[in-house]
Amino acid sequence: MPERFAIECTEISGRLLAWYGEAGRDLPWRRTRDPYRIWLSEIMLQQTGVAAVIPYYERFLAHFPDLAALAKAPLDAVIDLWAGLGYYSRARNLHAAAGQVMARHNGALPADLPALMALPGIGRSTAGAIRSFAFDRKGPILDGNVRRVLARLYALEENPRQPAAERQLWLWAEALTPADRPHDYGQAIMDLGATVCVPRRPACARCPLESVCRARALDRQEELPVRGVRKKTPTVVQVALLIVRGGRLLVRKRPYEGMLGGLWEFPAAAVADGQSPDHAAALLLKNFGGCGQPQPAGGVTHAYSHFRLDLHLYRAAVAELAQVAEATESRWLTAPELAAWPLHGAHKKALPLLV
Repeated sequence: MPERFAIECTEISGRLLAWYGEAGRDLPWRRTRDPYRIWLSEIMLQQTGVAAVIPYYERFLAHFPDLAALAKAPLDAVIDLWAGLGYYSRARNLHAAAGQVMARHNGALPADLPALMALPGIGRSTAGAIRSFAFDRKGPILDGNVRRVLARLYALEENPRQPAAERQLWLWAEALTPADRPHDYGQAIMDLGATVCVPRRPACARCPLESVCRARALDRQEELPVRGVRKKTPTVVQVALLIVRGGRLLVRKRPYEGMLGGLWEFPAAAVADGQSPDHAAALLLKNFGGCGQPQPAGGVTHAYSHFRLDLHLYRAAVAELAQVAEATESRWLTAPELAAWPLHGAHKKALPLLV
């Protein structure tokens, strides 16, 4: 590393550490050095904001206070507590990783970066965060907030998600992370991105790096980082059946593999191109051993990360003794039971339509 750049890095990290001492956020996972609790917070914070995470974090720890408790828990119990937080592969990976830590690391989360990255759901940045925050050992971090700070600090002209730009960002993250106080430095640069160097209208006047920020010097802080071309979000049309028998409704569990794995839903199917929702609903009911045309019961929309769901609800009553083709993992539940059941987000929105 050139001497001048090394001096710049020392100055930048020093400024961030001084700022963090005055402006750092007080968050539940910052009141501990327990690797398990820090790991849990980092997984929950992937793709999810702090305000949404806090109640889930506290409720999760009330049920699984340590890594051994999580490893012993049934996967269904873990997914139940995760319901509503989204990105459910995180819950499955967390549970799988807990089992591996118990089996391979004597129940103690490792501090070594390669060992951390070998665990399900832990990538390079998450591993760096765990190493820094739990063990106070140097672990570079490159989450979305840090990526934005570095792209502006060095006026990166490329899309930061492109491979060459990504490599450069990691070089800067590595160079800036000090061997001394990496815990505080990591928290500081993440806080800076979350509270000052925000995506829109960054508060440059409050930034400890304002005088050394190249984007600010060029008056380009609003333009950087370079944004990729936003793809049009596709719409997926589905139908779902509210099959009623004796005052109870049929729900089934989704396979653990894939999107929303382990959560529950009303029987649902995609509406094919050129097919009407009415026809799709009738075919779906037939597949469950019913007959006739289900009655429309309203609809909901739900946004996922990569598509928008347009869900048409249909009601179909069946006789008390009618045979319905139930999946192995299915239940007949009352409306109050459904309100507390781990339905995924789109189908939970359908509950007001039951009354």
